[in-house]
Amino acid sequence: MFKKHYFFPGIVFVLCLFITLPAFAQSMLSKGKSAPLFTATASQAGNEFEFSLKDALAKGPVVLYFYPAAYTGGCDLEARTFAELKDKFTAAGATIIGVSADRIQRLNSFSSDSNYCAGKFPVASDPKGKIAATYGLDLIPPQPDVKDVRGKKVTHGFIPRTTFVINKKGKIVAAFSSKKDHLKPDEHVKKALAIVKGL
Repeated sequence: MFKKHYFFPGIVFVLCLFITLPAFAQSMLSKGKSAPLFTATASQAGNEFEFSLKDALAKGPVVLYFYPAAYTGGCDLEARTFAELKDKFTAAGATIIGVSADRIQRLNSFSSDSNYCAGKFPVASDPKGKIAATYGLDLIPPQPDVKDVRGKKVTHGFIPRTTFVINKKGKIVAAFSSKKDHLKPDEHVKKALAIVKGL
């Protein structure tokens, strides 16, 4: 089960919980817009597969959440909260998909880690930020000397923490971000759950 421990090296905590880096995309897609379809290499419980947003929407609403990096403070909390509430999302008919610029090798580990995703939902790799860009999000360049909670250097860029709730018709019914809406990582999860329950 989930161990309730929180280890936040200072720089990781600041980066992942309260991203204050410049140039947050002003063109972030908003409520009422059509969600751009995409396919991406994803991992669930350490198993790689091709995730298709189109296929997921055929089953019901989708919670698409972008996050800066696996194995960093706020992102770990967000993944853990999604995993803990996964049954409630499933009961509401919703699919969860997390997207970051992490390489798939990191996500294979993160997706199966019992303290974080715990094999409950997939996380997809967007190393060049191409998927994020279609949703109006900028890929922030790699930050020097940033290490994850395991002490490993994080060398990829960061996508600002942003959540989109998409209905089964492919329309965005909600879009919110930590930068713009001042939401903590776990608040993204709880807000998304409340929205899908109302669809």
